[in-house]
Amino acid sequence: MVAYRTVMVGTDGSESSFAAVEGAARLAAVCGAELVIACAYLPMRGRQLAVAQDQLGAEAYQVVGSAPAEDTLRTAGDRARAQGAADVRTVAVQDEPVTALLRVARESSADLLVVGNRGLRSLTGRILGSVPADIARKAEFDVLIVHTT
Repeated sequence: MVAYRTVMVGTDGSESSFAAVEGAARLAAVCGAELVIACAYLPMRGRQLAVAQDQLGAEAYQVVGSAPAEDTLRTAGDRARAQGAADVRTVAVQDEPVTALLRVARESSADLLVVGNRGLRSLTGRILGSVPADIARKAEFDVLIVHTT
């Protein structure tokens, strides 16, 4: 069996997704693989943005554009390096999570995409779909679903 060369993982800043990042980082470290961490985001608009700017004032920049995703990626990168991953790259992508993760995985030539299991066992996940289930169904490469909940 050939070791993975590029391991990719998605994060949304939740503890569950950070657990997936840590699992992917340990695997990347053992394989000597590059670890690509992606965070999908959709920018606030209209009323939602106005309310945030009103409440945050001068700190509103923290919720505009890719700033929240970049903060999440900084934390994820730190956690990945703490698990032994040496070659870590982070990517913020403006898109829906499944579309973004699959696109970044293809563009990065990832041979493994790691996702957490959040949403797999919920009623909502079964009816509407979940990120891990949709990724596993649509991916053209190996997918590892790690237990994070």
